[in-house]
Amino acid sequence: MRIETAVIGLLALAALAGCKSPTYGGGGGGGGGGGPSGEVVVGNILFKSAHNGSQNPAIDTVAVGSTVTWTWTSTGTVSHSVRSQGTPSFTSSPIEAGDGKTYSVTFTTPGRYSYDCAVHGAAMSGTIVVR
Repeated sequence: MRIETAVIGLLALAALAGCKSPTYGGGGGGGGGGGPSGEVVVGNILFKSAHNGSQNPAIDTVAVGSTVTWTWTSTGTVSHSVRSQGTPSFTSSPIEAGDGKTYSVTFTTPGRYSYDCAVHGAAMSGTIVVR
């Protein structure tokens, strides 16, 4: 009976640990508030969520205080950027070319942050939902 109670207690704790608001990704530096980070691939005319594979628009949800990192992958010599659109906003990246470039933003305020590429506009877009 004691073992069953202990197992039920551990299962309950595991379930509670999994009941947080959704946070995706990993890597890309620590979030200012300790929240898990998000990762977005900047590809050749696409943004792609590393968590759920959504692209154009790429959509990621992270906790307040999380850092989201965009990584240029398989872009060749084509230039891209991460340009904040609308309100709320974040500081946009410079326009860059070349694989392996990264750009990170730590989101400290809840909201729905839209972005696109300054070079390709609506053909490359995404949203970061901060909860």
